[in-house]
This record gives sequence, C-alpha cells and structure tokens, in this order.
Amino acid sequence: MGFSQANELDAWQALQQHHAQKGKDFVLKELFASDPSRFSKFSHTFANEADGTDIVFDFSKNFITGETVELLVNLAKEAGLEPLRDAMFAGDKINFTENRAVYHVALRNTENWPMQVDGQSVVEEVNGVLDHMKEFSEQVRSGEWKGYTGKKIETIINIGIGGSDLGPVMVSEALKPYGDRGLTLHFVSNIDGTHIAEALRDSDPETTLFLVASKTFTTAETTTNANTAKAWFLAKANDQSAIAKHFVALSTNETEVTKFGIDKNNMFGFNDWVGGRYSVWSAIGLSVCLYIGYDNFRQFLAGAHAMDKHFKETPLEKNIPVLGGLLSVWYSDFFGAQTHLVSPFSKREENPNLFDQYLHRFPAYLQQLSMESNGKAITRSGAYVNYTTGAILFGEPATNAQHSFFQLLHQGTKLIPTDFILAAQSHNPVENNKHQKMLASNYFAQAEALMVGKTPDEVKAEGAPDGLVPHKTFLGNRPTTSMLATKMTPATLGALIAYYEHVTFTEGCVWNINSFDQWGVELGKVLAKKILGELEKGEVGAHDGSTGGLIGEFLKRAE
Repeated sequence: MGFSQANELDAWQALQQHHAQKGKDFVLKELFASDPSRFSKFSHTFANEADGTDIVFDFSKNFITGETVELLVNLAKEAGLEPLRDAMFAGDKINFTENRAVYHVALRNTENWPMQVDGQSVVEEVNGVLDHMKEFSEQVRSGEWKGYTGKKIETIINIGIGGSDLGPVMVSEALKPYGDRGLTLHFVSNIDGTHIAEALRDSDPETTLFLVASKTFTTAETTTNANTAKAWFLAKANDQSAIAKHFVALSTNETEVTKFGIDKNNMFGFNDWVGGRYSVWSAIGLSVCLYIGYDNFRQFLAGAHAMDKHFKETPLEKNIPVLGGLLSVWYSDFFGAQTHLVSPFSKREENPNLFDQYLHRFPAYLQQLSMESNGKAITRSGAYVNYTTGAILFGEPATNAQHSFFQLLHQGTKLIPTDFILAAQSHNPVENNKHQKMLASNYFAQAEALMVGKTPDEVKAEGAPDGLVPHKTFLGNRPTTSMLATKMTPATLGALIAYYEHVTFTEGCVWNINSFDQWGVELGKVLAKKILGELEKGEVGAHDGSTGGLIGEFLKRAE
C-alpha cells in the first residue's frame, strides 16, 4: 500500500467528521422509532442452498445510518481492501514479512476453483490430502484400522498447541451432535505434565490413537508431550513397530516423523501457506474428521467455501464480513472501544454425562484468530501506528455469562460491542422444545435490554424506592450484532468461522497491518529455551533482578 497510517486517508477524515457531527445522534431506540424499516435495511441473510446454510446477520442495533455505512465502505475501498482480498485469493504472498501466501481458502475449495502459488496449482495436492483423510477416517471409524492387539480404536488423543489445538477442540465440541459417541477425544496442548497425564489415565494403549500435530515436528511442547505418550505406550506394547498402528503425524517433516517411529504413510502434510490459526481446514482437522466423519467434514469445508465466495464476490456495501470488520474499526477507533465480546447462546447436552455446551470453545478460538492476527502496532510500511488496532476479544456461552460479566455490559462504564449467536433449531428438542425457547428468549432479551435500557421513570413506575432508582436504571444504547442460524450444522459452523476470518482480514487491511505473521509469539519462546537450559543445569543465568530471583526460588523449591 502507498500509505503508512490509516488515519491519513480521506475516508478516515470523513468518518471523523461524521462521528463528531452525528455521534450523539446514535441513540438506537430513537433510530428504530424513526425508521420502522431499520431491521430490513441493516440485516443481511447468508444462505447457501447447496448445503442448507442459512444465517441472519443483524447489524441494525449498531451505531450506524445509511451514511455511516457508505463512509465505512469508502474507507475499505481507499484502504485497498478489494485488491488485497483479490491478491489473497490469487495466492500472492501477502504475508510479506515471512514471504508467504495466505491460502487457507484453498483448503476448503470444494468447487475446485483454479488456485495456485508460484505458478503451481495447489488444488491437486489439497484434494490428495483430503482423499487420504477420507480413507484413514473411514478405516478407523469402521474398525478396519486396528491397534497392535487387533482391537478397534476407541480413544483419540490429539497432541498439538496453538492452532493445532484450539481449532480441532472447538470444532469437535461444536459439532458433537454429529460425532461418533463411541470415540473418546482428548486434546493435549499444555506442557504441564498434568494435561498429558490426565488424558493417558483413562486411556488404553491397545485402543488409543495419537495424532501428533506439528508442521516441523520440532515444536518443543508438542514433541515433549508426544515422547511422553510414546513412552507410556511402549511401556505396555513393548514393541517399537507397534507405534505405526497408534501414532500418526500431522506434519511435513518426514525425517523427524520417521525417526519418531511413525510410518511415512501415516503422515498428513500441509503447506507453509497454512497459518496455524487457520489450519483446522487442513490435515490439522484430522481429529474432527475422525470424530464427525468425512462427509460431515466436507460439509464443514463447503460452508466456509460458500462464505469465501460471498466475501470474494459480493459488493462491499452488502458484504457481510466486510461490514462486520468495518464495524469493529468504527468502534475501536472512533468510539474508543477496547474490547469485543462474542457470546454464543448454546444449549447444554441432554446426556447427563456430557455437560459441554457445544459452542463453549468458540470465543477462545476467536481470541487467537483475532488477537494473534491484529495485535500489531506496525503498519505494512514499517511505521508505528498512531491509532488503535486489534480489540481485546473475549467471551463465554451467554447462559453462563449472564451471571458473570453481563452486569458490566449493562451498567458498567465501558463500551463493549457484542456479538450474540444462536441456532433456532436445537439438536436436542426436548419437552416440546421448551429449553430452546427459553434459550432463545434470553438471546432476544439481552440484545433488546442492552439497546433500550430502563429509564428512571420506568423504574419508579415499578414502585422502586427513590434511593434505589439510580441503581436500577439502565442507560441502554449498547451496540450488538445478532447472528441467527437455522441450525448449527457443519456447514453453518464453517461459514461462521470463515465470517470471522474475513472480519479479521478487513480490520487488518484498514489498519494497514500484516494480519498473518506472529512475531510477538516468538520472543517468549526464545527466552524460554534459554531459561530451560539453565533450569536443567540448576543455575541462574544473567537476568533482571526479578526474573533471576524467581528462578532461584524455583530451583530451591523444585528439588
């Protein structure tokens, strides 16, 4: 891009003037009262007949008018969103600090669009990995693939970290209704020995399959956990050759994979243009594929591809993820919002032994996607930004959050733009769908309450004593975006994830930052490697007084 600071753009200046002139006029309940058609104007339906995906994105409870949207779209255009988007889909190396293409969209290219990097088609290789995943998952699920004693696989332990963990965990939990309940899944990421120990405690070496997810097969945390798993397994199997029946690698480093003892035919690869936080669509999603089956995994990819097509082809003023990303910039940089809440309304599993809420890991997944991507302060031109970038994203399933941080949303001093997500149809429609209706009533009520609030006069009319009136008053006018899906199918989840990916892309483009590197993660890793050497020698190296003192105290206590 030919500019270094987003706020130097003419469109940014126009938005500042718009905010200064109209900012106080963004009283949501008044905007609705003056325009009965506001919902139809500012809501958009994403529908894909091929896979049945149907999601309403309601932006009407946001601080926007038609003029605001026009100015925001002008900002996206002047920031170069369209050519940068097209460059991503063309396989250009838009991650310029690592000289890599950003091509996760090629992993879910279910229509086989022509896609290439460095002049070479990637379609055939991607499809080849998917074919391998299909064959392997069907063998394991059917029982054709057996452990070293001839027993069927019953437990799958995915060992990874970062995107190699967060994506598979979230998707497998969200799509639990489609999962094979005869399979038990564990996801191990923490280097704390408790994590791997607890996963192994309830597992049987004869029926356990390990997926070791590391592109280089040298990631310290992952290989340490994998070696612990291998030692546990060999203590029972006592046969090195049995590893081939119980360990597979999600990696590209054949040398290290085979050195570990994994058969190269049990290696599922992916390219360097697959970023970790975008890798669930790749071989990293093998645990998901094993759990929900290949056909459902394919639908998951298809839903994301449909959103990719929408993002690529839809004019910006009607482009759903573009609008979501522009709203994020609008709140961060013009209203001073520092946070963004994503709160799924998802229902608890009716099986009394399974207490997970299907989307309970969705906010955690989005945290990495958003904050690792746009937690940057340097523009693509190398200058330090003089405006706010990446928001602090947080969230919990709303049924829990209502009793924790929703108090701050309603009556606190912070402006917290919020996304609410609900599927209209439950996978567990019990008691004449009573549970789902109650869940939905909270979904609608929270967004409405945040918008309309409650005036002192309304509180008084309820009979509250004068001393309690200010405590029971709600200012309202808190912006929300509501997403209403028909059902949380694999395709719907794929589309939702792709929506947030493209929201993140849009933010980064406007802020003129590279959303696809993560150098901020590296410094801690380098220092940890150095300190690990000191801990293994039992000595304290050259550090600041606090760090050196803490290392010394640790060494005394760890003996």
